[in-house]
Amino acid sequence: MVKFLDLNKQYLSIKKEIDEAISFVINDAAFVGGKYLSLFEENFSKYVGCNFCIGVANGTDALEIAIECLDLPKGSEIIVPANSWISSSESVVRLGYNVVFCDVKNDYLMDKKDLKEKISDNTSAIMPVHLYGQICEMNEIVKIANENDLKIIEDSAQAHGAVYEGKKAGTFGDVGCYSFYPGKNLGAYGDGGAIVTNNPEIAKKARMIANHGQIEKHKHLIIGRNSRLDGIQAAILNVKLKHLDSWIERRNEVAKMYINRLSNHSPIALPHVNKNSIHAFHLYVIRNNYRNELIDHLKNHEIETAIHYPKALSDLDVHKNQKNLIKNASKICEEILSLPMGEHLSQDEVIEVCNAVTNFKK
Repeated sequence: MVKFLDLNKQYLSIKKEIDEAISFVINDAAFVGGKYLSLFEENFSKYVGCNFCIGVANGTDALEIAIECLDLPKGSEIIVPANSWISSSESVVRLGYNVVFCDVKNDYLMDKKDLKEKISDNTSAIMPVHLYGQICEMNEIVKIANENDLKIIEDSAQAHGAVYEGKKAGTFGDVGCYSFYPGKNLGAYGDGGAIVTNNPEIAKKARMIANHGQIEKHKHLIIGRNSRLDGIQAAILNVKLKHLDSWIERRNEVAKMYINRLSNHSPIALPHVNKNSIHAFHLYVIRNNYRNELIDHLKNHEIETAIHYPKALSDLDVHKNQKNLIKNASKICEEILSLPMGEHLSQDEVIEVCNAVTNFKK
């Protein structure tokens, strides 16, 4: 069996460090807040290259709190790429804003041309989604935002460690949002998330919102919520952060093996790596016109796969008002397939996957 993801194997490779980190938190009873959370926030802000990091309960909370911090006009529009997990659009709608979808290119990232066409007098912000481990063309998106006086919320939930033009995800716009869901490149052993920013006012407000509207105990200055990254998860993430770059390096090695063995197999479209970028390869996504049959073929060869995502956001029932406005994303979602990807894969396993893919006939 070639596993799509093997978190137990990852744990065993760093077991001593993880077990020790968890025991420290338990011994210190630093379960909520405390030094282990503060240490992770400091380390992660340094890693991504931002002045501030606020740990929160999950990536969806990070998006909602980030949007709330920007004080956008209620009822205004936020533009979101149509190919993403529902948290991207869900966070917009739940806060009383109108989501407007723009199309994606064949690299699965926000289409700048369609983005420009979707901007209206009611647009207040853009949410680029750095999907599958690759950062959007942020220099152009920042330029578009500046020309139209728009805020930028970066959804970096799948881009831990990704780099574009020398900068890491989440550092181009007003605020960046991360998820530490267990399957991410940097994953906790439960839910977790973070907000990063260089703006001290945004950082202060985000921290207040996440902690019941207070900076000091019992001094509630605004209406907030309870969204906290707990001490055990923070300690686990601190351990994993030390290994993240080496894991991404291994993911790129796996990606190169896929490219070398599948690049001449014409029925398969391989992921495109943009110039001046370091792809973090959270996922390795290919395209095939007979995707469902290929899934069955690989399953018969005991190879696990997944689809990220089977429907464009604009095609979901909850976004009926946006249907039929998107072309490329809808087509892509009928063809995409995520192959096993991660530092857990051996060379023999990658070869096994490639042989099964190339032997697929339709």
